[in-house]
Amino acid sequence: MKEMHEQLLNWIDEERDQIIGLFRALVREKSPNPPGDTRSACDVVKRHLDEKGLDCRVEAPNPIMPNLVASLDGARPGRHLVLNGHLDVFPVDADGPKWSHDPWGAELVDGRIYGRGAADMKAGTAASIIAYCLLSRLRGHWNGRLSLTAVSDEETFGPWGAKYLLDKYPDLLGDCMLNSDVCGPEAIVFGERGPLWLEFTVQTPGDHGANVHKSKSATKIAMLVAGELEALTGTADDKEYVPHNIKNVIASGKETLDASLGAGAGDLIFQVTLNIGVIRGGTKVNMIPSSCVFETDFRLPVGMSKADLLSKIERILQKYPEVSWKEIGGAESSWCDPDHEMVGILQRNVESLGRPRPMPIIALGATDTRLWRYHGIPAYVFGCSPNGMGSQDEYVDVDEFLDVVRVHTLSAFDYLADST
Repeated sequence: MKEMHEQLLNWIDEERDQIIGLFRALVREKSPNPPGDTRSACDVVKRHLDEKGLDCRVEAPNPIMPNLVASLDGARPGRHLVLNGHLDVFPVDADGPKWSHDPWGAELVDGRIYGRGAADMKAGTAASIIAYCLLSRLRGHWNGRLSLTAVSDEETFGPWGAKYLLDKYPDLLGDCMLNSDVCGPEAIVFGERGPLWLEFTVQTPGDHGANVHKSKSATKIAMLVAGELEALTGTADDKEYVPHNIKNVIASGKETLDASLGAGAGDLIFQVTLNIGVIRGGTKVNMIPSSCVFETDFRLPVGMSKADLLSKIERILQKYPEVSWKEIGGAESSWCDPDHEMVGILQRNVESLGRPRPMPIIALGATDTRLWRYHGIPAYVFGCSPNGMGSQDEYVDVDEFLDVVRVHTLSAFDYLADST
């Protein structure tokens, strides 16, 4: 085992420039979702595997959202490990603060690579690709099967991406899944809160702005509803939804979340939170708006279902006949065993590189790992820090990225080397 670790680490050191080059090439390919076009990014992955002489196939149920799938068999039958990463990224906010670097330039400045999707998650996807390629050279030293899925559509819950693949090819569930989405090297994500996206539409007759006696204002009603929705946030009924067997583990990860995402992040784990991401209403300042649409992003603590919250929302809307609503996206919370073998493997390999032992945590955001957990498959995230994620000047520290590559490569090998 030690000899194989040394060989893998030597290859990573020797091929450092090539590994960084793959990461930067992925960042340069624009793949914002919406619209979710990942064709050029997928081409980068396919060319890399082709150059390494590794077979793969492309599954594209949506023509602009391809998914790449590859698998290798080891020396003998054994367990199946799936490495998963996504190719789509957040859009660049045209109305937000200006970037200091080209968001699609993958500029390398002072040991950092800048670009939209650098952290979320093209660094991680590159790490999975590199781990897959390096383990292909040692197939005689591990057992079972190793699969790679580089998917589209993660930012909008994956109906054309990971969800499609698992529905059509359930063998890709494997026995364990390892993902390198953004979380920070001090954490191992074993579960995630549940996102719930809702769209509310308010319709009134509308009128001249002076004639407030003739029509209610759609925007005023929207603000009233938003205020009542905000009142649903906060600690969820004294944590009653959180499964008892992982409550202490979740609580012990609060400091790790604060270190990764900033002070206060850890307090959100047991809370319902709300973001109003989009609002559209009104035509002119002196007209009573006849229409207003706003979109909300609720996040639910582990154990709380969408139904728990939707019943409360429906009671609020009974007071507002002008309002209709629909669900535009969402997923239930998910979690798996925080004491699973893979957690221990990741921790040992992180510590072997001289970094602090990472803690198992529940993430604030959502990843494709939930889709594996829904099927009872243990699925974990270990990745780079979320610097600028969803904001401006997103970047990844090169040394941190290379350590994520090392940890994923060694951990994938260890899991399969022990496979019988």
